[in-house]
Amino acid sequence: MGLNIKILIAQLINFAVLVLILWKFGYKPILKFLNDRKDKIERGVLDAEKATARLEEISDKEKEIIKKAKKEALIILEKAKKQGDENRKEIIDEAKEEIGQLINQEKAEIQIEKRETLKEIKREVADLVIRAVERIIREKIDNKKDKDLIKKIVKDLK
Repeated sequence: MGLNIKILIAQLINFAVLVLILWKFGYKPILKFLNDRKDKIERGVLDAEKATARLEEISDKEKEIIKKAKKEALIILEKAKKQGDENRKEIIDEAKEEIGQLINQEKAEIQIEKRETLKEIKREVADLVIRAVERIIREKIDNKKDKDLIKKIVKDLK
């Protein structure tokens, strides 16, 4: 088993040519592909981190907007409640005022009717007194008859 230098040199040249061809057409494109792939993955990771950060930022803003909306809703509800209370108070006050006016009107009407009734009673009493006096004057004979007549008239009046 001898060493043949010519074959060894030929094999070395073949190996060198093979390495150059593989380097040129195989290893460089594979390395370029792997580097491109690595860059894409890195960009994807960076983009994902940016997206996550942006998502957190948006989530924080969303929470803040929701808090503001809740505060505004509470303010609106309080205003609506106050307005409702004010409207209710106004309606109650108006109703009380109307009732007071109606009561005053009814009192005034009752007073008028009372006065008229009293006037009518006074007229009737005056008429009765006049009739009684006329009877007494017509029948005026003595004190005993006067007393009997007065008792009779009073009895008739009852």
